[in-house]
Amino acid sequence: MEERLFVISLKTMSKIASKPIELLSDVKFDLIDNVINIQGPKGSLEFIKPSDVVVEQSDNMIKVSTKSESTAMSGTTRSLISDMVTGVSKGWEKKLLLIGVGYRAKADKLKVELTVGYSHPVHFEIPKGINIETPSQTEIVISGVDKQQVGQVAADIRSVRPPEPYKGKGIKYSDEEIVKKEAKKK
Repeated sequence: MEERLFVISLKTMSKIASKPIELLSDVKFDLIDNVINIQGPKGSLEFIKPSDVVVEQSDNMIKVSTKSESTAMSGTTRSLISDMVTGVSKGWEKKLLLIGVGYRAKADKLKVELTVGYSHPVHFEIPKGINIETPSQTEIVISGVDKQQVGQVAADIRSVRPPEPYKGKGIKYSDEEIVKKEAKKK
């Protein structure tokens, strides 16, 4: 019987980190020390990368690799940079729907007023860098440059009155499906 020797490379790359990120013509990328700054037509974002992750720019492509045998943060760093490039060029958006009789939302520049079945309207302060619009009384559109911030604001507004499982009333994401429970029978 033959013995086979397999050599395993310690410097393997994650599948996500090995994909290069394409920069659009109107997006600028700067790397100073460990601080990545990306500017585009919608705004600018900054990110401090881990020290063992290498980020290189060649022409209009960004490549992410790692210095050590640990590849834990290379894929995460690549995803975060990709989300930043998309955010400063196209922006991010989340839509929420209000379902229930008398449920409505009204947004101005500083706050969103939610009437969602409580004895008083709930006022939600709009954070800096986020734009909230209400095209109709039962629809909320949250947009911004930072994907994490847009998602967090959407989750915070949803938490004011999450959808309940019996009638489906509450604030839900536009692509969310509420699985309704059957009511108890006597």
